[in-house]
Amino acid sequence: MKRLLPTLLGLVVVVATAVPVAAAPPPDLIPLPDGFAPEGITAGYGNEAFAGSLSTGGVVRIDLTTGAVSSAVVAQVGRIAVGMDHDPRSGHLFVAGGTTGEGYVYDPDTGATLAVYDFGGGFVNDVIVTRDAAWFTESFAPVLYKVPLGRAGALAGPAETVPLGGEFDFVAGQFNTNGIEATPNGKKLIIVNSTTGTVYTVDPDTGDAGEIDLGGDSVAGGDGILLLGRDLYVVQNFLNQIAEVRLAPDLASGEVTRLLTDADFDIPTTVMSFAGGLYAVNARFTTPVTPATEYDVVRVDR
Repeated sequence: MKRLLPTLLGLVVVVATAVPVAAAPPPDLIPLPDGFAPEGITAGYGNEAFAGSLSTGGVVRIDLTTGAVSSAVVAQVGRIAVGMDHDPRSGHLFVAGGTTGEGYVYDPDTGATLAVYDFGGGFVNDVIVTRDAAWFTESFAPVLYKVPLGRAGALAGPAETVPLGGEFDFVAGQFNTNGIEATPNGKKLIIVNSTTGTVYTVDPDTGDAGEIDLGGDSVAGGDGILLLGRDLYVVQNFLNQIAEVRLAPDLASGEVTRLLTDADFDIPTTVMSFAGGLYAVNARFTTPVTPATEYDVVRVDR
């Protein structure tokens, strides 16, 4: 019997090779709802961010990879939203209430108000969350407001007023403390005085402030700030720029190393970081707020 042997003659072997498709780069300009009048922006989970409205007190959720915008907190009667911070432990969103003298805590997944703190302030401007507290700035008095936090970021008691002392230079009748940050361990806070252009470290236990020596430089008009490693980014709103300040390891001094600008800046106020970029929200303070006024978030490389 003859054995049949397979042959490769006439066979065609087709090898399919998958060609990866490059992900689209994140958009450099993200439109916000018309008439929104934004001021604060902060990172959420993953690729999400939150921005708040001066005109309605509402908050939107932003997908930074696609630019999609959706509602997180609907318009709040009698409230405004200025600076904000998100606590990844609890998912809570802390929002400064500006001229209301209040601070708010929201659940951005349901839009529910979890707490309202009446600080009795003149202008509650910004907020940063540390391991054991949420710290709100006050622009018209030399104080900070502290909301204690417990395990996993749980709200843990009434708010406290902490006077600013030490080297803090308060200018009566002017806009003083604005943006606020914290070192990763929470042992030092960092604030900026918009009028003097001075940045300070603050001991959260005592309120004592120490000026960060910028070698004669100033960050006048300093608004929102962001600490990434040893680099402090200070948004200088009406100057339409972000100052990059390289801090010394002991935070006693720093040097302005770069000024980041963009043709799309229109009075940016606060800033956050994502995927190698800085995202600043345009407040457009010199443009009248109407239902048709356009607003956006601008991405710049860092």
